[in-house]
Amino acid sequence: MSLKVSVVIRCYNEAHHIGRLLDGIANQTVSGVDVVVVDSGSTDGTLEVASRYPVRVVQIRPEEFSFGRSLNRGCEAASGDVIVIASAHVYPIFQDWIEQMIAPFADRRVGLVYGRQSGAETSNYAECQLFRRWYPAESNLAQDHPFCNNANAAIRRALWQQVPYDEMLTGLEDLAWARRVMELGYRIAYVAGAEVIHLHSESWKSV
Repeated sequence: MSLKVSVVIRCYNEAHHIGRLLDGIANQTVSGVDVVVVDSGSTDGTLEVASRYPVRVVQIRPEEFSFGRSLNRGCEAASGDVIVIASAHVYPIFQDWIEQMIAPFADRRVGLVYGRQSGAETSNYAECQLFRRWYPAESNLAQDHPFCNNANAAIRRALWQQVPYDEMLTGLEDLAWARRVMELGYRIAYVAGAEVIHLHSESWKSV
């Protein structure tokens, strides 16, 4: 299977984290990855950090922002057959993160793949417990429910063209999209080996 891969990264004031993600992408076993950064008005140097890497930047005004709208702008700009979606405050643990993420697409019935998320040593204990519950150590390549998370996921671009993200939702755009594509007969796959560390700089109450 030879698939061209794009990575779409949504960000807002992520100067402290985005470099680690971009370093991780640069060191993946999959080469020639097209990286699109969707920025919604960062003022902390995020774009200066991103400019050190071979990325394309799409900007969206803060007043226009919704999770779905920013994803749609990124997917419009992406050129890959598969679009890997990552939050700017995650980073991959392994160099085959993208390779593992895209492998289930060899099955044409798979429309969406999402990977494992874990906390760092500095993460809140309760949040780490949630990660363990939501993202187990065992993969499931044909789950029977639409749970997923766009902090670490991948979709078929052709399917996104058919079913764009709902720009009116204030959250859970990923679950809404997964439900819609399941209704079209596509599968959702969870890959435990496609793991990232998910960092939060805000308080547990904010999380």
